[in-house]
Amino acid sequence: MLKNFEQMKEMLRQQQGKRRVAVAVAQDEHTLQAVSQAARDGLVRPVLIGKETEILEILEKIGCPELEVDIIDLEDPVACIQKAADLAREGRVDCIMKGKCQTGTLMKVLVNKDTGIRTGDIMSLVGFFESPYYHKVFAITDPALLTYPDLEQKKAEIRNAVGAFHALGEKDPKVAMLAAVEKVNPKMPETVEADAIKREGIPGCTLEGPISLDLAMDPEAARIKGYESPVAGDADLLVLPDIVAANAVAKAITVIGGGRTGGVVLGAKVPVLLVSRAASADDKYMSIVVAALIGHGC
Repeated sequence: MLKNFEQMKEMLRQQQGKRRVAVAVAQDEHTLQAVSQAARDGLVRPVLIGKETEILEILEKIGCPELEVDIIDLEDPVACIQKAADLAREGRVDCIMKGKCQTGTLMKVLVNKDTGIRTGDIMSLVGFFESPYYHKVFAITDPALLTYPDLEQKKAEIRNAVGAFHALGEKDPKVAMLAAVEKVNPKMPETVEADAIKREGIPGCTLEGPISLDLAMDPEAARIKGYESPVAGDADLLVLPDIVAANAVAKAITVIGGGRTGGVVLGAKVPVLLVSRAASADDKYMSIVVAALIGHGC
């Protein structure tokens, strides 16, 4: 069981050899600050792809002129992203981080059937969280990429997330497919889909659903309501019905719930970090830690 993010940092620190993070279009101060901190802490080795003169200027500005990095000098943003994808396919980097480029531009290159790195049915984002009100690290999918996933997409995003938990050492993650009620209601599609997925099953995890958030995460609530399930009060992964619900829950945890987060895109040869410029330094840092751990398969 992963109790907190500090445990994850220590897991990464104990790995032999530093995990290599390819930063596509790396001449971005916010991005370089995050990856530089992880490098100074001995957790990763950055591979910075972009305009070398600008990268060096920023490293000097943020006080990291002597940082141990690899720089690949390229100007065109698409060429930078393609180089990162090539390195991932060749097994020379463990994850890819977005720098000074548009998310759409990045993803267009990465999902290319011939030259990209997508390996699964879909690419989905999983946010990992540490909360002062929960006893272990847990995850949410998908708060950023899949808008209104259908049944097959939900199964695929669960498989992506379960694979990440396996890479982190959790052999049988407990998956809660959330809804407002625990009974199947034909007028509530998320309950029908959750029931169908549970009946079909997904290898490598324990599924429950439909199930409400309180029953999934609060053992006392489950006890009071007489709800019996190995997932109740101990969920590892929360599967939300759509991007609105997932995004709202994720932001509620961090904005008003005092939680920490680190998110990665899965379903590719290596994890991808789509770190928002508005994200806190800690969020960016933990995203790098999570991606580096998952990318190397622990």
